[in-house]
Amino acid sequence: MLVLRGGTVVDADGAREADVAVEAGEIVAVGDDVPDGDDDLDATGQFVAPGLVDSHVHLMMDGRPDPSSNRDDSDATLAYRVAANLDAALDAGVTTVRDLGASGSVALDAAKAVEQGVVEGPRVLACGENVVMTGGHGHWFGREADGVPEVKKAAREQLKRGADVVKCMATGGVLTEGALTGAPELDEAELAALVDAASAKRVPTAAHAHGAAGIKNATKAGISSVEHGTFMDREAAELMAERATYWVPTAKALHGIVDAGTEGGIPEFAVRKAEEAADAFDDAFDYALDAGVPIAMGTDAGTPFNHLADAAGEVELMVEHGLSPEMALEAATVNAADLLGLSDVGRVVEGYRADLVVLDGNPRDDASAWQSPAQVMVAGNVVR
Repeated sequence: MLVLRGGTVVDADGAREADVAVEAGEIVAVGDDVPDGDDDLDATGQFVAPGLVDSHVHLMMDGRPDPSSNRDDSDATLAYRVAANLDAALDAGVTTVRDLGASGSVALDAAKAVEQGVVEGPRVLACGENVVMTGGHGHWFGREADGVPEVKKAAREQLKRGADVVKCMATGGVLTEGALTGAPELDEAELAALVDAASAKRVPTAAHAHGAAGIKNATKAGISSVEHGTFMDREAAELMAERATYWVPTAKALHGIVDAGTEGGIPEFAVRKAEEAADAFDDAFDYALDAGVPIAMGTDAGTPFNHLADAAGEVELMVEHGLSPEMALEAATVNAADLLGLSDVGRVVEGYRADLVVLDGNPRDDASAWQSPAQVMVAGNVVR
């Protein structure tokens, strides 16, 4: 048994001075009367918090200016990149990731490799391949499908592979040349077919959706989470809140493209579309917060100048866009865990998985406290 002593526990339930005992990968005691352990870790003056849950990453990508330039990389090359990204995520205090689109089975294989101890990394949940219309956004690493029967079959293929979530493209995107960012791609009937296939296996769904029409299509179809939601309008936000549809804003994705611009080597078409999207992003946050849309943290890491090692920056950006540090903490821990269907992740309480970080600052007061964790623990093992 390992005991973290002398720290202040902080999570969605508040802050309290308490020791934390960990055994067999689980939190077994939290309080001021924790018994002696085999090892102690001194957290005096520090804060013990849940590890970050990043609900939107692309492990096969590396933040290069044009992600499509890796379309000819071999499976072996992608696997090496995945391993490097998993290592970087741990450095950032990320203890769970959800991969929302990779070639073939590379992300699903990564989940098994971490679980079996082949590589060190955060817990991985993955969708396999995105379901996308022919020629649609991200088609070069997705499963193209058109019409209800094909979309349903494509979803079932991912489920057969062991997908933890089924992901689709409801609208165009910034990084696909020729795609209209906000225009619907898969329609509501196709999205509903995908949800039906996933629901039969009790698996959640996610939809890349920038435009308001695509967001509404996805929400009406029963999609579990809207990714990006850049052009969300008030009606879309109210619909999402009414149906408890999660929003994963991925602020770092837009900021990475807009901040670097064409000077950073990003294609001109992508910069232009990102700048148009960024103009609407503040309004989307206002609508979502006013309506009470549930928000989960996700970075879209792997997109241009958006790295898994910088995941904590997403928490700060959410605060810049209107969330309080406490709300951002919840979005990055319990909310993201709930979205992923994990009932034992995101809090520092008995019976929860021992995915923890030790921080020098209080993240309930200061979102930047997530940067540079002093210690990182995954399933009870101190990995950093």
